[in-house]
Amino acid sequence: MRPAHRVFLVAATIGCVLTATARVGHVQTPSGFAARLAQLSEPGGYFDTDNLISNEKSYLHVVPSLREARLDGGAYIGVGPDQNFSYIAQTRPSIAFIVDIRRDNLLLHLLFKALFQLSTTRVDYLSLLIGRPPPARLDGWTGADIEKIVEYLDGATVVPAEEVAALRARVTSTIHGYGVPLSPLDLSTIDRFHRTFIEHGLSLKFESTGRTPRSYYPTLRELLLETDRKGQKWSYAASESDFQFVRGLEQRDLVVPVVGNLAGPTALVNIGRLMDERGDRLGAFYASNVEFYLSNDGTFPIFITNLAKLPHTNRSLIIRSVFAGGASASVRPEPGYFSVSMVQGVDALLEGVAGKTIRGYRDLIQSGRP
Repeated sequence: MRPAHRVFLVAATIGCVLTATARVGHVQTPSGFAARLAQLSEPGGYFDTDNLISNEKSYLHVVPSLREARLDGGAYIGVGPDQNFSYIAQTRPSIAFIVDIRRDNLLLHLLFKALFQLSTTRVDYLSLLIGRPPPARLDGWTGADIEKIVEYLDGATVVPAEEVAALRARVTSTIHGYGVPLSPLDLSTIDRFHRTFIEHGLSLKFESTGRTPRSYYPTLRELLLETDRKGQKWSYAASESDFQFVRGLEQRDLVVPVVGNLAGPTALVNIGRLMDERGDRLGAFYASNVEFYLSNDGTFPIFITNLAKLPHTNRSLIIRSVFAGGASASVRPEPGYFSVSMVQGVDALLEGVAGKTIRGYRDLIQSGRP
């Protein structure tokens, strides 16, 4: 997400009239993907950013800690756009929930889901995402370094307008197959998101409403090429196996976008119940800098209550990002970065709040580790 700006909560209901919808190779029923979205979601709200990509350049710095924790097979919960895919690729969950207060984030993830379905490899996926023609022989790119893929995409030109229209039609048809009730405005929003990726390509940056991107925001290109502190690349597109893991979850309807507030009354509670039913325990919870906003509006204790109800183990981790300045003045990003990404054990967080060693946001960000 981004440094502090006001958050306006507004009612935004999600439709829950579901019908059985068939699509090639899959039958969508009222107990399937669309029903799960409706059952888990709660009324949404507004946040004045597009959040098409992250502005957290440091997001991969925590990957060594995630891998060291050996979280494979747990459940993953995260907020925001596709940085979640990189965390999913490195924690290998059995199911992933993407919870965000903005319904637009759910719509964005429906776009991503359709592109995963329409593509076969990561170079194919990224080509479809930014409207560039994929290489002639996709099988020759499965072992390619991400630098080579980025170089190819940077050198490719946007496909002609008629091909963009055809791609958009395929994507829309694919999304209809998921059975999620979508209004004309929803479909228009998805179209606008995709065309923004196509217009800007790998130079796309995070934007706030009515403001141009800040100079330190990373581009999509930079996020794909980003590394941990030792120079190891961990983006979901950095290796074919990581991409295919995420794609496999998407194809099995196991990346579930949910409209919800982390301090809301039902979204996390219902996710916890579903995890319990499935026998899942929390692996990683990516909260971005949402805790900052919850602390500011006084709802952080409710988030802690919701977090405590999630089935978890003593290895479960929360991932947070902190932006320098203001309440975060004690945070010192590394040169070339504006954010710091850190992890903390879920039990340590809950115990710190219960024991009153974590009394506010300053305590919170000092309790994690890079």
